[in-house]
Amino acid sequence: MHNNQFKKGELYSFITGKASTAIARRLQKKLNQAELNITIEQWSVLYHLWKKHGLSQQELCNATFRDKPSITRLVDNLEKQNLVKRVPSENDRRINLIYLTKQGQKLEEQTMRLADQTLTEALKTVPASKIEMCKEVLQIVYNNLT
Repeated sequence: MHNNQFKKGELYSFITGKASTAIARRLQKKLNQAELNITIEQWSVLYHLWKKHGLSQQELCNATFRDKPSITRLVDNLEKQNLVKRVPSENDRRINLIYLTKQGQKLEEQTMRLADQTLTEALKTVPASKIEMCKEVLQIVYNNLT
């Protein structure tokens, strides 16, 4: 017998989607309360740029699981806010690399602290062993489908 017999409304995507949405909403609320003028979507782009400077828009698409038009719009808006800048690649002028500005770099510490607070709130009653098990299971599901 397969392990995929669920009651109505218990599909993985529904459960993980609800949890993900609740976390994103809480983080967005914290960003707003801190009077940071960025959306959760913009934050996700900044997050990947904090991890590695000078990503191409395609690399940002892959990292954030967004399509090219969405990333273009997000980068456009981040550029208008002077948080990132586009720099033509030295190897291929058709490719723009996205770099953080000083202003974009300054947001890292504060927003990462807010993200950490949000995850702490979300996981406060979850035993560490269950968190690890959940991460392992979701990674296996992801690996099975990619």
